[in-house]
Amino acid sequence: MTFKPWTLYALVAGFCTPVWAQSQLTGVIEQALELDAGRQQILAQSQAIRENGIASATQADPKIKFGVGGMPIDSWTFDSDPMTNISIGLMQEFGRGSSLDLQAEMANKQADGNEWQIKIRELTIANTVTQLWSELIYQQQAATIIRDNQKLVKELVTFIDTNYSMGRSESQDALQARVQLEKLNDQLQQNQQTQQRIFAQLSEWLGANWLTKQNSSNTLATLNWESLDQMLASKANQNTQFYDLLMAHPSVQMAETSIAANQVQVKIANESYKPKFGVEVMYGYRQANGMNGQPASDLVSAYLTMDLPLFTDKRQDRQYAAAQYQVGAARSQRDVLLQQLNAKANALMVDRINLTQRLERYQDRLLPQAKSRTQAVERGYQSNTAQFNDVVASIRDELSLKLELKRLQADLNITNSNLAYLFNGFDYQIDAPTLPAEQE
Repeated sequence: MTFKPWTLYALVAGFCTPVWAQSQLTGVIEQALELDAGRQQILAQSQAIRENGIASATQADPKIKFGVGGMPIDSWTFDSDPMTNISIGLMQEFGRGSSLDLQAEMANKQADGNEWQIKIRELTIANTVTQLWSELIYQQQAATIIRDNQKLVKELVTFIDTNYSMGRSESQDALQARVQLEKLNDQLQQNQQTQQRIFAQLSEWLGANWLTKQNSSNTLATLNWESLDQMLASKANQNTQFYDLLMAHPSVQMAETSIAANQVQVKIANESYKPKFGVEVMYGYRQANGMNGQPASDLVSAYLTMDLPLFTDKRQDRQYAAAQYQVGAARSQRDVLLQQLNAKANALMVDRINLTQRLERYQDRLLPQAKSRTQAVERGYQSNTAQFNDVVASIRDELSLKLELKRLQADLNITNSNLAYLFNGFDYQIDAPTLPAEQE
């Protein structure tokens, strides 16, 4: 598979609108899926199940029987006794009822169920990449906020140094300002370390060569969840029942194919009540003369064999009952899975609603109030009516609120990503995996 540098470069290119951000994220997800060897592995496993199904659904190989019969032990010759013959025969057994066709059908359903793991892996990769992307956006936005605060603190250091030279400020204010600046420098370094670690984690899906092309200095825009919003809007009146959306999830579809495969197993168990047939044809060559002195005629024999399932209470009945129990167990497993996924969806919806409300509070009230407080304290310090500790505290509080706001946005993106995993809400498009020519 060829490596596409232009798609990988999209990860770190600047964006103009959230729609473009989502579009380029989709491109990165598609690239990660193209490079993923796990999809081919699952496909190969599914193909192996189909091939084994074909093998098990084929009639048994015929058996050849060759030997000598009626050999006199006094002479050990073929022509002294007319009963002596050289025999060759062919034996063939046939499957019980339609069991062979049903075994092929069950293998195909098992392979279909296994192939749903490809879709599960695709959603898992999309979810993982999106969450890492969201974290990277947060870290880049946090770096921008820290740099802005660095600029502000540097201006304060210059202002304090000027006032100190004029005898208007104390030396401890200058020292405290420089300590605050060094703390911001350390925060920025920690931020860059986290960004580099995220790039390294993304290389699991995008390849190690991609690490040489990453550039953390370009700004990423926020994500767009229009498709997911439209999907959830259709459930506005049933916000705790997501079963119709969850039925399309590949893990649920995998459970459905498991039910279908077990239903075929019930049919196979029902076929065990039918007899199993076999045929045998023998040809015997004779060299001796008959009673009339003429060469004895060769012999042909034909047999039909059939087993009789008469004692069914200890075998066939138990096998049939076991197959029916397996169907019930598979249905219960699907129902439990749906309940678990629906509970996760409801928990994520609770997080989504509360994160949205908290974001509104931060944007509409907390941040404007913190900014106004910082400006008032700065004016007070410049007019010698406020202490420098108050300035540092106000700057620190505003920085914390800005970072908390970006953290909430990242958490909301991660929550939306988890919901998109449950509801197939990602926008990527990828071709089905194919096996290498040598495997086909």
